[in-house]
Amino acid sequence: MATTASTTATTSLASVTLEVGDPEAARRFYSAFGVDAYLRLRASEAHSTGFRGFTLALTVSNPATVDGFVGAAVDAGATVLKPAAKSLWGYSGVVQAPDGTIWKIATSAKKDTGPATREIDEVVLLIGVEAVKATKQFYADRGLTVTKSVGSKYVEFAPGQSSPVKLALYKRRALAKDLGVPADGTGSHRIVLGGTADAFTDPDGFAWEAAASLTCTQR
Repeated sequence: MATTASTTATTSLASVTLEVGDPEAARRFYSAFGVDAYLRLRASEAHSTGFRGFTLALTVSNPATVDGFVGAAVDAGATVLKPAAKSLWGYSGVVQAPDGTIWKIATSAKKDTGPATREIDEVVLLIGVEAVKATKQFYADRGLTVTKSVGSKYVEFAPGQSSPVKLALYKRRALAKDLGVPADGTGSHRIVLGGTADAFTDPDGFAWEAAASLTCTQR
């Protein structure tokens, strides 16, 4: 039916845009951090308090590389939320960029098998949601392909052809706990997802725009 065309059009993640107060300062930070190729930046004074409901996660090869990225972020002005350390699943650390975005750098390896590098194996945008199964279905209905699903806890989607960032869903409170921050937050998420279909907003308030309409200060 014509009335459902806008909600059933197939989409995929094409870009990730962070809304920041000072794009030039953010550009310098992300260049020094080593992740500028994965992001777009856009000036915004949108109000935001507390946890913004998402994190960007870097998967790298070994603990030394985790330490290198954490160190680069801190040297560029980031704040350490969780120092890099071993865990049940490997080795990871969490930092918060000066613009407020939270980053997790992790590896499944618990010991170094080679020297530190600046190589990133994968970038995942984890958005915290209230109802994982319902949001999974919401995105599946819009054409995203589920590649991994762990009940009502975690969902991962296939990356888009034009984006180096993979989208995943996690329970909001569980995500906040993993990052070491309170789950409460209000206002803008300060992130906009570029999609290959029409604009829409998901059940947790994350905004998608048609990728061609994004006006960016970086690229």
